[in-house]
Amino acid sequence: MAKTIFYGGKGGVGKTTSSTANSIHFAANGQKTLLISTDPAHSISDVLEMKIGKDITKVRDNLYGLEIDPEYEASLYINKIRQNMKTILSNVIIDEINTQLDAAMVSPGTHESALFDKMAEIIIEKFEEYDVMIFDTAPTGHTLRLLTLPGLLENWMASLIKKRKSIVGMNRMLSKKYDEKDPVLEILEKRQQRFGEIKKILLDGNALALRFVLNPEQLAIEETKKAIAQLEKFNLPVEALVINRILPEELDNPFWKKKKEQEKLYLEIIEKTFPNKRLIRIPLIDSDIRKNTIDSIAEYFQDA
Repeated sequence: MAKTIFYGGKGGVGKTTSSTANSIHFAANGQKTLLISTDPAHSISDVLEMKIGKDITKVRDNLYGLEIDPEYEASLYINKIRQNMKTILSNVIIDEINTQLDAAMVSPGTHESALFDKMAEIIIEKFEEYDVMIFDTAPTGHTLRLLTLPGLLENWMASLIKKRKSIVGMNRMLSKKYDEKDPVLEILEKRQQRFGEIKKILLDGNALALRFVLNPEQLAIEETKKAIAQLEKFNLPVEALVINRILPEELDNPFWKKKKEQEKLYLEIIEKTFPNKRLIRIPLIDSDIRKNTIDSIAEYFQDA
């Protein structure tokens, strides 16, 4: 069984429902489970009808929740850079860098990088504490960037380290008094080590499972096809698909009968398009997904 599970998919298809229900299933079977939301529009608090914030919160027996705030993490991320810079650079240069960091604070790239750092911290530091960690992610594009960051950043970091070592080598040739320990190089190497650790976990097929949620509709099928192809380029195969909100078989209204016929065609397309993927089918229920109804959805994850 995979230790870390990511749920992705198009906006509004039911990622939060699926990830929460799957978490409840694991917890009910005695496995200590951590449900983490990386979506800025957090919904697990709404589904579970309780306050879940940036600190790990107990939801019920064996189940814990955490909502990562990208803006808060970005602020911590930038302030950490400021502190590191103070030990390395002169005050004149620091003033200019602070101006640039203020601008970077509102950059989406900064939020994603900070979010990735927090995600890596949780996976690495909590890996032994929890039996299962389930991530409820933001819509597809955000999920793809988050999961493919380790490979991209590791190569970029290797390039920075190579350049920094060249500068350090030249400085040592010019001055015997040059400090043996270069603080910039230490920071870069520490980050490279973390990227290596998280990449190893993400590429371990036994430790990681990727699941995409979709509705039996054309746009959701097409977006899922593109997402799977993109992830496989980074050796991140999607293990299962959750087909959510499947209509009941018995329908009397002509409108819903026609929708059901169309749905059957899309279900056939899904089976043919993704022949090697495990399919988890979730029916449309007649009420909102809340604390008193989410357990009924958890039953559909008996083999997941």
